[in-house]
Amino acid sequence: MDLRLPRVRGLLRGPRRMLAAAAAVVVLAGAGTWTAVAGDDPPPVHRADRVVEVGDGVRLDTSYFTAGSDGRRPAVLLAHGFGGSKADLRAQAERLARDGYAVLTWSARGFGRSTGAIGLNAPDGEVADVSRLIDWLAGRPEVRLDGDGDPRVGIAGGSYGGAVALLAAGHDDRVDAIAPAVTYWNLADALFPNGVFKKLWAGIFVNLGGGCEKFEPALCRMYQRVAEKGTPDAEAVRLLQERSPQAVGDRIDVPTMLTQGQTDSLFPLGQADAAARAIRANGAPVDVDWVSGGHDGGDLETGRVEARTGAWFDRYLKGDESAGTGPAFRVSRTVGTGSGDGEPRLEGVSADSYPGLGGDPRAIELRGREQTFENPAGAAPPAVSALPGIGGSGGLSQLSSLGVGVSLDFPGQFAAFESAPVREDLQITGSPTATVRVQSTTDDAVLFAKVYDVGPGGAQQVLPAQLVTPLRVEGAKAGKDVTVTLPAVDHEVERGHRLRLVLASTDLGYASPAAPATYTVSLKGGLAVPTALGDTGATAGLPAWVWWAPLAGAAVAAALLLTARRRTSAPPPDPALAGVPLQITGLTKRYAKSADRYAVRDLSFRVEKGQVLGLLGPNGAGKTTTLRMLMGLISPDGGDIRVFGHAIAPGAPVLSRVGAFVEGAGFLPHLSGRENLELYWRATGRPAEDAHLDEALEIAGLGDALARAVRTYSQGMRQRLAIAQAMLGLPDLLILDEPTNGLDPPQIREMREVMIRYAAAGRTVIVSSHLLSEVEQSCTHLVVMDHGRLVQAGPVGEIVGSGDTLLVGTPTRVDAPLAEKVAALPGVASAAVTDGGLLVRLESTGTARDLIPELVRLDVPVESVGPHRRLEDAFLTLIGDSA
Repeated sequence: MDLRLPRVRGLLRGPRRMLAAAAAVVVLAGAGTWTAVAGDDPPPVHRADRVVEVGDGVRLDTSYFTAGSDGRRPAVLLAHGFGGSKADLRAQAERLARDGYAVLTWSARGFGRSTGAIGLNAPDGEVADVSRLIDWLAGRPEVRLDGDGDPRVGIAGGSYGGAVALLAAGHDDRVDAIAPAVTYWNLADALFPNGVFKKLWAGIFVNLGGGCEKFEPALCRMYQRVAEKGTPDAEAVRLLQERSPQAVGDRIDVPTMLTQGQTDSLFPLGQADAAARAIRANGAPVDVDWVSGGHDGGDLETGRVEARTGAWFDRYLKGDESAGTGPAFRVSRTVGTGSGDGEPRLEGVSADSYPGLGGDPRAIELRGREQTFENPAGAAPPAVSALPGIGGSGGLSQLSSLGVGVSLDFPGQFAAFESAPVREDLQITGSPTATVRVQSTTDDAVLFAKVYDVGPGGAQQVLPAQLVTPLRVEGAKAGKDVTVTLPAVDHEVERGHRLRLVLASTDLGYASPAAPATYTVSLKGGLAVPTALGDTGATAGLPAWVWWAPLAGAAVAAALLLTARRRTSAPPPDPALAGVPLQITGLTKRYAKSADRYAVRDLSFRVEKGQVLGLLGPNGAGKTTTLRMLMGLISPDGGDIRVFGHAIAPGAPVLSRVGAFVEGAGFLPHLSGRENLELYWRATGRPAEDAHLDEALEIAGLGDALARAVRTYSQGMRQRLAIAQAMLGLPDLLILDEPTNGLDPPQIREMREVMIRYAAAGRTVIVSSHLLSEVEQSCTHLVVMDHGRLVQAGPVGEIVGSGDTLLVGTPTRVDAPLAEKVAALPGVASAAVTDGGLLVRLESTGTARDLIPELVRLDVPVESVGPHRRLEDAFLTLIGDSA
């Protein structure tokens, strides 16, 4: 059954096809060799790599994937993100091929091995290339056709690739379904929101592309002009708008699944909202999915999104009406902690229709007098919200979902208006709005609007998703009323918390006027807060798990900023513990909104200088929760944490003596390793000489690789760079959470040596790892936890050596009859011949002291007797079935 929408635009198909046919597509000889791609499950996937010449000397590097029978099947084009290549898409292409699709991937102009200048999805460049690839698919015998030269085809892609999917659907009516993700609808609006230049993201774009010279000349000139002036001009806006899906929005009428990131200061949720409204107005079915991650980090929920994309294509390309495409609107939320060691758990909340960004508004009264503040000369120092490009699997934006505030506003550079405490939990889903009056000593004012979630007493201030709305107010000298549409978020405000509207004069990610100015702002109304999904409703299937935000990189920088700006009251230091790196006493933390379930309960242990302490426990043991409390990211419900005698609390000054790496450190890929570390240290606000950069790099052992761009690093090198970042300032206490994840055996050995070298100088390392053999080799002491409680603590030798199996070393091999005599001795459960002697397992009544005389009596040539138990054996003995 053909489920494509009826189209009046089919009348345009003939002229467009003639244009496509006129553009020569040449498959270069020798590039189409079939290769078998190994897979665990049949059918095997076949891949053909070809270079396709699309005209004007431009060559595209492509890969074509098929599997299974010789019958015709729908085709899927997979487009990569900016700075990537077709190689990024191979795994997804193979899965779709096994699911019965012919899949074509390619490297866009200027990326991978493809030639040509980057045109930012120019209609006559990258978008025309897609039409030529569709021409090629139409000639493949494996591809299902809807008509002469018209293959049944869908397009999926993320970011840059998502935009070309939208654009291709508007320019070529042969496209039948699309699934764009975390992308833009209007690139001018994304990079010049409300007329303000998003300078850091624009710079990252240019650098990821390989530099200005890699772009079309008009784009390069535009960027240089705007970067120099700090403001976009009409020509710059026009240039980006014509390369945006919005330009053909009235012609996109195919089934569209829009995935957008909640933690995304580059392409925020409003971009997907504009796309959804436009495409639905054309009569096409549209589903919207808000994932936890985005360009600023977090979990993009790749597995779930790819599965949903496959179902979308099953429905609209294969015509499978039974395919479950999911709800019309879905949003991922953190719903407490799961069994995975206390990490946040994501579940989907859904609705049968997409509510937009203003659904079910609720009025929130704000209070505050008229306020005057400054835009400083040079717009410095700037306020901090997001740090664009620092993402990885975490990022600053993820901290806000954990109740941790990392933003920074400078006194005298902002106005703030605050609500009364909310009387019940308030779920915001969409874009709040507010009306203010703005007056400036200059003709134009540039402001950055944001809404904070403020905890009781003001001790905790969280900027949801780290998002701000920039706005340029023209004619502000005479005073002007402005309605501010704030960033779209999905965020729960707990009962007793307040909402604070802040309008700041600067922001790190944007260009502010360099000339000093004085702004005066007053309220003209309260906040209108959308609450479309206030009732959690149905929970979607396929729950996803995310790692809580990485402490390394931007997260630690943010914690250090808090250290400088937000001191909290804490008990006085204990002089008796001044030389003790860590002492934890009676530490307790309940699960959120639970009175009797504990993530950590009555935990006590002590760590001394020079120790490498392994923190062990099964999933759900409370290890990560303990580390989060140790870093001051969450507060305990009871007990005490002392670092060098100082009590730990959010922003505690002693945290400057602590370095931390939690899996997923984010780096700017276009910068070198050294440049990334220098940028991170500058973000802490501490003197450059305090970084001890060279010492940290020597310990990490990265050598000449420091001068190379991070995008060229292997996984092992990235891990070592992250460790070096955690070691900047040579902290006395270094915390490492799963530092060997993703490393091969040689890299694991190198990481072990890094930890040992660091502790050898009298410092202390705490490492949480599931690789017990590595912990046994690298750690001097252990703390074993289970169900939030301490099971055992002490030197590795004592814990490993407390088992019931002994190794009796002998100079020659023991024969079997003699081993049988040993097994028959009183107190011996068994004896087995092994390399180097006998393995003797004792009964509960047996002891080594009693065994040795008996061995001598039997003429066993004993050279040594000692415990024989691996850490794994000891671990399983201690925690039993919990593992």
